[in-house]
Amino acid sequence: MSSITVKSPSSWRGLDILQLVLGLLAVAAMTTVMWASLYLAPAASNLAGDEQIAQRIFYIHMGCNIGALAGFLVSIVGSIAYLITRNLSWDRVAQAAIEVGVICGAGTILTGMFWAKPTWNTYWTWDPRLTTSTITVLVYLAYLLFRNGIDDRRTRARFASIYALLAFLSVPLTFYSARLFRSIHPVVYGNENADAQGSFAIGATMSQVVLISIIGFCVLFTALVILRWRQLGVEESIAELREGLA
Repeated sequence: MSSITVKSPSSWRGLDILQLVLGLLAVAAMTTVMWASLYLAPAASNLAGDEQIAQRIFYIHMGCNIGALAGFLVSIVGSIAYLITRNLSWDRVAQAAIEVGVICGAGTILTGMFWAKPTWNTYWTWDPRLTTSTITVLVYLAYLLFRNGIDDRRTRARFASIYALLAFLSVPLTFYSARLFRSIHPVVYGNENADAQGSFAIGATMSQVVLISIIGFCVLFTALVILRWRQLGVEESIAELREGLA
């Protein structure tokens, strides 16, 4: 029977403290985001009725969008690092980032649907931005499904890393879809699209709330990725113990 090295609980103490601090910061940050979205942010001057209320979900929508982008960017770093070093810890970083990114991506789509109903009078339309966003989430969801179907850890990590690099090609397509194609999705920052509908100017206070939302979701994203990365490490250790005892 091969020898198995189990980390002492004291070796996790630093990460435990970091995780606790990040968790508390995430709770405080998201509380601040909700307060700023509901009370600090002004009502959009060019909207009325239900549209003014629904517009406040824009800040959550943007936060989820940033969380998804962060997840897919971090997965690139983790995947490249694994292919260079062959250290499975980097593969766990990529997996954790994509799992959180997929959740944030789904949040982006759902919050966009709730915003679209009073604005476009429909929850869904085959708009380029909506379609490409959904495709991106599905592509990364397939990443999780495919990797779970491979038993060998090294083969799984190698396949997942290459897949993550290719999957990221869908991210810039989603970003530029509302800028390159005829779209009713508003382009909020830069490169205005003459065909976009429902756009609104971002004033000083709204910009502050957007910044609060971005920072809050970045803190939440970091806390969740580290937590999930540690969970995957524990799962890996359990799998090694089972193999050693078999």
